[in-house]
Amino acid sequence: MEIYNIKEDIEVFYVTAEKFPDGIEDAYNKLNSLIDNAGDRMFFGISYPDENGNIIYKAAARKLFPGESNKNLPAFIIKKGDFISVTIKNWKDNVSQISLVFRELLSDSRIDKNGYCLEMYVNDNDVICMVPLEPAQ
Repeated sequence: MEIYNIKEDIEVFYVTAEKFPDGIEDAYNKLNSLIDNAGDRMFFGISYPDENGNIIYKAAARKLFPGESNKNLPAFIIKKGDFISVTIKNWKDNVSQISLVFRELLSDSRIDKNGYCLEMYVNDNDVICMVPLEPAQ
């Protein structure tokens, strides 16, 4: 595990998966069909439990410029700050590794209890799994 610093807020559009984890791929497919210039964007996965403990998963794509509008999709802001993280190489070869890494990250006492799990797809093969740390006092 290491600390990853996101230096500035990241604005994204997202599509919420209808079911977790089975609906994740469909959510990304729908997201890609609704945005322009998909190949120029960085993609993210944002997940957290609802009040009943069910996981909400948002397939997200970075806006190409601040304030970019897409009337078809809601927006979310990934807040800048420090995240505890693990990078998974060649994640497509072992998708189950993602849930195992998040279990490990969520067990860390330094995480923000009101945070979320964040997947940052840095290229076609690698993903950085992150959870925000409690802000410094």
